[in-house]
Amino acid sequence: MKIILGPVGDIAGETMEKLKARVGSIFHCPVEIKAGFGDLAQAYNPERKQYLSSKVLAALGTAQGQEKIVGIADVDLYVTRLNFVFGEADIGSGTAIISLWRLRPEYYGLDPDEPLFLERATKEMVHELGHTFGLGHCPDGRCVMHFSNSLADTDLKEVHFCGKCRPKIIL
Repeated sequence: MKIILGPVGDIAGETMEKLKARVGSIFHCPVEIKAGFGDLAQAYNPERKQYLSSKVLAALGTAQGQEKIVGIADVDLYVTRLNFVFGEADIGSGTAIISLWRLRPEYYGLDPDEPLFLERATKEMVHELGHTFGLGHCPDGRCVMHFSNSLADTDLKEVHFCGKCRPKIIL
């Protein structure tokens, strides 16, 4: 199995490298960074001043063979029924998208905290990758597959799968 990380828009190379190392250490598989994923312009909703995540996700394409693709965007994502989302996944295509936008403390008027930001981004990547493996949301509030309705939910959960979810992932 291989995970491909694709910056959607302008994401710092240093951030991509750090996320690559983190996700690789969790899934114990090769992780590559590839450029040229997705077009944000077609997903922008000027009324909401946000990007429709399903349109960005569709632009990522389809993973091939044993690959999983995670697009990483630094814009505010939403789905029709929610005010915002940290990410979205498509099981059928093996692709996922995460947004870094609301994961930074600066978004909430706080001082930058890179370790906290990277921890949050890793949790959201692992969560969305879990969906690409067919996992649903877990009732265990500490499991990475628990639904994050707020940043507090993301901060509460761990970066790893719980004992019930982990065995369901076949690498």
